[in-house]
Amino acid sequence: MSRVYNFSAGPAVLPEEVLKEAADEMMDYRGCGMSVMEMSHRSKMFETIINEAEADLRDLMGIPDNYRVLFLQGGASQQFAMVPMNLMKNRVGDYIITGQWAKKAYQEAQLYGKANAVASSADKTFSYIPDVSDLPISEDADYVYICENNTIYGTKYKTLPNTKGKTLVADISSCFLSEPVDVEKYGLLFGGAQKNVGPAGVVIAIIREDLITEDVLPGTPTMLRYKTHADAASLYNTPPAYGIYICGKVFKWLKNRGGLAAMKEYNEKKANLLYDFLDNSKMFKGTVEKKDRSLMNVPFVTGDADLDALFVKEAKAAGLENLKGHRSVGGMRASIYNAMPMEGVETLVAFMKDFEARNGK
Repeated sequence: MSRVYNFSAGPAVLPEEVLKEAADEMMDYRGCGMSVMEMSHRSKMFETIINEAEADLRDLMGIPDNYRVLFLQGGASQQFAMVPMNLMKNRVGDYIITGQWAKKAYQEAQLYGKANAVASSADKTFSYIPDVSDLPISEDADYVYICENNTIYGTKYKTLPNTKGKTLVADISSCFLSEPVDVEKYGLLFGGAQKNVGPAGVVIAIIREDLITEDVLPGTPTMLRYKTHADAASLYNTPPAYGIYICGKVFKWLKNRGGLAAMKEYNEKKANLLYDFLDNSKMFKGTVEKKDRSLMNVPFVTGDADLDALFVKEAKAAGLENLKGHRSVGGMRASIYNAMPMEGVETLVAFMKDFEARNGK
């Protein structure tokens, strides 16, 4: 059996080196006679695994000492509730709506206080990022919330919002570790691991220490308090141990490839190859305004639903998997995360050229 090129938006492709290393250690992790899957999260061996993972992530992102790294469960979607539960001191949050996930977070926040939609790109099916240079930020807002890279619609903030002094909270699930980031511009960043970092089941939150307090909304469960997990060094309960172990391996893989600056350069080359083809194709068209294009998620269409379906079917037969667009928008989408090799994008473009030659008018 040969590996396919997996363009899934998540769970997504992982580095082959990481998978092979994990396979070698599956039955016996470094001579301990057991798998990491079977290992106590209270053991010295797992303590080393999680501590190394955090240290490598801090090194990759340049995370300052006054930020905590939390390995959590519940996916990014659970953060939609944790953010207002922990940060809505005034019961007010400002949200920029650039896609389904920002919209879901905004709707969840309405359960806990006043959520204001201060900007939106819904008018053009979320195909762009709105101007965020001078937003009507609420004077009493506790934070300003964004989804930095929109997996479904393929948009990415190139400039962070002017929050006018308010704390910036960002869901970075689908651009996590794809490029350098200035952590100090944010109060809280979080991301589900299953797109660019590791297997499903882990969400990583990076939160400034002054935001971790006992002052949470009444009724906030113990498990949904950032302080609970910060005080216990992410070991309050049994964490997603195997997922954290794989994330740690991905962090080392990224460091060995030159870190986030090198990954950004590589990701730009991959994305440019695909976007250049789309811009010159007579059949395929990208759906995002050029200035806001994501390096990670590339949606495109032919304009004919039947032709789209044929393309997805034939691509799958050719070993190009998971190119069907999200059910809410249709068309196609190629997710080309860190672990997608250049050869995968080259193969996709070659297939698209052939498909266009065979089916073009």
